[in-house]
Amino acid sequence: MELRQLKTFQTVAKLLSFNRAAEILNYAQSTVSAQIRSLEEELGVPLFDRLGKRVILTEAGQSLMRYAQKMLDIEEETFSVVSGRTEPRGSLCVRIPQSLATYYLPAVLSGFLARYPQVGFDISTCCGYRSLEHELKTGVTDVGFLLSDAVQANELDFEVLGIAQLVMVAHPGHALAGKAVVGLRDLEGEAAILSKHDCGYRMVFEQMLAEEGVKTAAVIEMNSIEAVKQCVMRGIGVTIMPEIAVQREVHEKALAVLPWEDGPLETAILMIWHRNKWRSPTLQVFMDMCREAVCRPAEEDGNCLLLSSG
Repeated sequence: MELRQLKTFQTVAKLLSFNRAAEILNYAQSTVSAQIRSLEEELGVPLFDRLGKRVILTEAGQSLMRYAQKMLDIEEETFSVVSGRTEPRGSLCVRIPQSLATYYLPAVLSGFLARYPQVGFDISTCCGYRSLEHELKTGVTDVGFLLSDAVQANELDFEVLGIAQLVMVAHPGHALAGKAVVGLRDLEGEAAILSKHDCGYRMVFEQMLAEEGVKTAAVIEMNSIEAVKQCVMRGIGVTIMPEIAVQREVHEKALAVLPWEDGPLETAILMIWHRNKWRSPTLQVFMDMCREAVCRPAEEDGNCLLLSSG
C-alpha cells in the first residue's frame, strides 16, 4: 500500500468519480483505475460499488477513508518535524458529545479556522466509551471528549476541563414539576427519555435507578438531544442532560427543572488522548483552544486537572 494510492483513493472517494479524480490528480483515468484496483486486490475487498456511471463507497471503503486520512496526516506530520515547519495543517478527527459540540465547539472552530483555515475536521458526536478507547488507541481519533467522571485505560490520559451541571427536566405542567423536592422514587412509572450519545452521566443515572429498584414506565433512547427536548416539551416523560443544553427552554418556560432532593447533579468534562501519540502542532493548538473555551471559567475552582488513567 503506497501513499500515492491512498491519495488517489481519497480523491475518488471525495468526488465519487474516477473521471474527476483523474482530472484533479492530472492522471489518466486508466492510472486511477489501476491504483484503486491494486488497493482492492491487496486488501481483498472492494472499496467502491460501481453502479453504471456512478460509484459509491462500500463499507470497507468507508473504513479505509478514515485510516487513509490518518496515514496521509502522518506523512504531513513527518514533513513538519523534519523540516521544522510548525504551522498547523492537515486534518483532525474529534469525538465529542452532542451537548459539547453544540454549545462549546462552534466557538472553538470559529477561532481556530480564522487563524488556520487550511485545517480540516472530521467530527463525530457519537461518544460510546469503548469505541472511543479503540479509536484513540488505533489513531483513528486524535482527541476525544466525554461527560464522565473518569476513564480507565492504561494507554490513555485525560484532563478535567471543567464541571458540567446536570438537570432533570420535565414539561412545566408535569406532576413532578409542582413538587418541592424530587427523588429517584418519584420517577417510578415515569417515561425516561434519554440521549444515546451524551456519555457517562446517562449510564450513572440508569445505575442509580437500578440500585434503588426504580422501574420507569419506559426508556426511550434517541440519537438527538434536540429530539429528546422536543419530546419532553410535549409532556412525554422526563430527561436528564447538561444544564447548558436546556437553558433557553427553561428561561422560556418550555421546560421546568425538577428540584433534586440530593442537591445539584454534575459530571466532569474530560478531554482524552493517547498517551504515546505525537501531538502535532495542529492537534496541540486545537487542544489549547478547547482549554480556553471550557477550562478557563473553572480554573478558579481548581477543576482543571491533568490526570493519568493508568
